[in-house]
Formats: sequence, C-alpha cells, structure tokens
Amino acid sequence: MSETLVLRARTTTPVDRVRRALTDAGELSAWLAEHAAVELPDRFEFWGRFTPEGDAPHQTLRHVDDSTLKFDWRVGGEDTTVEITWAAEDGDTVITLSQSHFPGWGDVAAVSTSVLGYLATWWGLSLANLVDHVEGRPLTPRVDFSTAEMRGEVHIDAPVDAVAHSLVDAEQYTRWFGAKIDIEAWEGGRVAMGGFEANPRPAKVVDFEPGKRMGIDWGGMVSTWELAESGGGTRLTFVQSGFDTGQPPYGAWAGWLSGVAELRRFHELADWRPIWLQPDLPEGALSEG
Repeated sequence: MSETLVLRARTTTPVDRVRRALTDAGELSAWLAEHAAVELPDRFEFWGRFTPEGDAPHQTLRHVDDSTLKFDWRVGGEDTTVEITWAAEDGDTVITLSQSHFPGWGDVAAVSTSVLGYLATWWGLSLANLVDHVEGRPLTPRVDFSTAEMRGEVHIDAPVDAVAHSLVDAEQYTRWFGAKIDIEAWEGGRVAMGGFEANPRPAKVVDFEPGKRMGIDWGGMVSTWELAESGGGTRLTFVQSGFDTGQPPYGAWAGWLSGVAELRRFHELADWRPIWLQPDLPEGALSEG
C-alpha cells in the first residue's frame, strides 16, 4: 500500500524569494534539474540527467498561486501528484513538499533501486539545495541519473580535524545528520544507523586512517570519505562503490549527498540549526530534537 511522502524544510529567506526559485525556469535549472520550462499558469516541467526518468518532461501543472505549486508527475510507472507550499512561520519560510505513491520509509531504508523508493532522498537533496540556493550558498552535487559513477566533492569552510571529528564522533554525527548513529572508529569496527541496539546487522569499517579517510561496508556497498586540507578549509571527497552498476543505488547516493549538504552548514554557519522539520520516520530513527 502506498503512502504520501511529506518533507518540511525551513529557510530564513523571505517567502517571495522562495516562490521565485520554485517557479522560474532559470532558477530551477540552477538547483533542481538540468532543464526546466515554466509558463505560468499553464506549464511547469523539468527534465534531464539530474531528474529521475528525465529523458523528457513528464509533469503536468495543476495549480499555482502565491503559496502553492501542484503538479502531476508520471514517474516509476505511476501518475503521482506533487504539492509544494511555502509560508512564513515563526520568522522562517517553511517549505512543505508532499508526493503521492510513496512506498514508505522501510523501502527507503532497504536502499530501494525503484524510482518511487528513491524519490524521498532525491527530494531531500533537492530541498537542501533549494535552501542553499536562496540563501546564496554553494550547492551540493546533484545525482546524475545518466551514470553509475557515484563520486562527489565539496569544500567545507572548516579545519580538517573539525570535519573529521564530526564524521566519526557518534554524538556530533547524530546532530548534523539528524538520524541516530553508533560508530566504532577503527578498522573492523561497527557502524549502525539507528544505533547498535536497533540494528542487528551493522555495517563494518573496512578502511580507516584517523583524520583522513574511512570506508564502510554496508553489506556489499562501500561508502568512503576522504579529507584533505584545501585553502584553509577541507576538501571532502565521497565515493560509493561495490554495487551492481546495472541497478545503481541512486536513493542511497542522494541520501548521503543531502547529509553532506547539512554537514557543510553545520560547520560553516555560526547559528546553525537543522533545515529539516522532522518527518514521520520510524520510531527511534531520528535523534531527539
């Protein structure tokens, strides 16, 4: 049985600026898709290599006004409905996205290779980039659905040792990533999303050089991060390997990239707070607060 995906993010940027980023073709091409075509109130389309099944536009605009954008999107073999709203709330602009035909968070946690299964993390990365876009910050690399290569690089304006600590210390990792995690930072150690008690099959650290590199085997798929000093900050290179290239785990890749977007904000913003307003995830999956 399908559900409705709901994600909520916040930005200090005014409502009008957010609306423009969501309804202007040039801006959509900057943060969402390779190509976009918008002619309100009749047309809203996006496609290209950064869009699931992006060989051509598959969206039909249903409604748009000063606070709402609603369109149908034929994706994953289903006629889904997407609604995005934006509203001022407690000094922020809160962006709420919903999409029908969501298979559920259990499917996402299982690293689904179905299109509907990875829309949640794809939208997560997209909204993180929307927030950075309207706030004038550099964007996180988008998922390229035209390739099975999963390698990304970002610059973080913070010292290498600070970034390294936030990637191996469970308490700090949980703060910026937003999900509970336990980490044994040594080769042969365990890593468990949700914590060791909730995860009977933790991942294994297969490569570790303190302050420089860690490789984690999640059961065949290996995630590796490397850090290097760069202009007084840190260059973070992130790679996923070991998967079936005929079925790339785009959902997992989008999830990690959206996490990297928050990691950058965590280190670079003096008044950092999560951009996410907690979604309805399985009990215990997210950290308190």
